[in-house]
Amino acid sequence: MSDEVSAEILTTHLLDLAAKGQRMDGRGLDDYRPVSIEHGFVETADGSALAHIGNTAVLCGIKLEPGKPFPDTPNAGVLTTNAELVPLSNPTFEPGPPHPRAIEVSRVIDRAIRAAETIDLTKLCVTPGEKSWVCYTDIHVLDHAGNLIDAGMLAALGAITHATMPNRRFGIAEADTPLEVNHFPVECTFARLGDAIVVDPSFEEEQAAQGRLTIATDEAGRVVAMQKGLIGAFSPDDVKDLVERAFRHGDRLRAVAQKGSSA
Repeated sequence: MSDEVSAEILTTHLLDLAAKGQRMDGRGLDDYRPVSIEHGFVETADGSALAHIGNTAVLCGIKLEPGKPFPDTPNAGVLTTNAELVPLSNPTFEPGPPHPRAIEVSRVIDRAIRAAETIDLTKLCVTPGEKSWVCYTDIHVLDHAGNLIDAGMLAALGAITHATMPNRRFGIAEADTPLEVNHFPVECTFARLGDAIVVDPSFEEEQAAQGRLTIATDEAGRVVAMQKGLIGAFSPDDVKDLVERAFRHGDRLRAVAQKGSSA
């Protein structure tokens, strides 16, 4: 049996299950897989966290180094977010230039961090126009079993909220201090399977999905970012419903990211 025929059979099965309010792994349409985070996973990083959503595993490391502000923001530090899809994490990833999925993951997570003003970048400025801190947020996918964006955001938030400013290492101050975090965004990703919309899609559900919508919310009750993926459409009523669902999941996901617990 060819891969194309196998994929078509699996897609038909997933759509039939979703139409009945069921999923292949036994979850309901609005159920996440088990979520957990381990902080301080990389001792040499200024902040790190390993996030699991089901069998999806994503590691984020934070590195803070002195640099120069951008000319158009002379009074602000620099935030740069990068995602790497390790070929060992999934057969669909290959060595070489950045995978389009890696670019999408990094941009969607970066947008949520910036839009929520998670970090006040002006406080990373040391000397206006001359010297500032650069915050590197590096995301590594270790095992791709679906929903990389939500797992990557949890890992990034977990790493950021437990990061330390390495002042002593660079002679900027006598003591290291915690990185100040103002807001705590999380992202919830939904996938359309026929008329049904499921949260936290598995890898197989992502392959069968007609549309994807990621909604970022923060602890202040704001929708701070939104990203549409794939070709399928979502009606205004769909979006309103998904925003409400995202808020319901948000507090629990935030607690896991900040406290390092599991749910």
